[in-house]
Amino acid sequence: MKIELTMLAWSAVLCVALALPYTIGFMMELGLPALAGNRENFPAGTGWVGRAKRAHANMVENLVPFAALALAVVVAGKTSGMTATAAELFLIARLVHAVAYIAGISWVRTLGFAGGVVAMVMLLVALLG
Repeated sequence: MKIELTMLAWSAVLCVALALPYTIGFMMELGLPALAGNRENFPAGTGWVGRAKRAHANMVENLVPFAALALAVVVAGKTSGMTATAAELFLIARLVHAVAYIAGISWVRTLGFAGGVVAMVMLLVALLG
């Protein structure tokens, strides 16, 4: 399997895994009945719980364009060392972003986000080139 697809699969795993911290946090704060309910007027979450929820939402938003670009590169037969590096960079950057976001480390979070964007730009350049 192409490394781009392997990194896409691991990015999907990361996306799913990022739902766990804030789910556990909400369970600790609000209890299981609140999580099992309709979630009407559900709080946004504060502190690390809120940051974990936002980190997950941000990963969902970034996974979609990454998936489209990674799949397009593979289908178009435009994989290369650069696209492999871009896919690896995306996963590492998104992991850094998530950990820094949940921990509340703003500038590291921003660098992680930027690394993911750079990775997607690299894939786009390879695809259009």
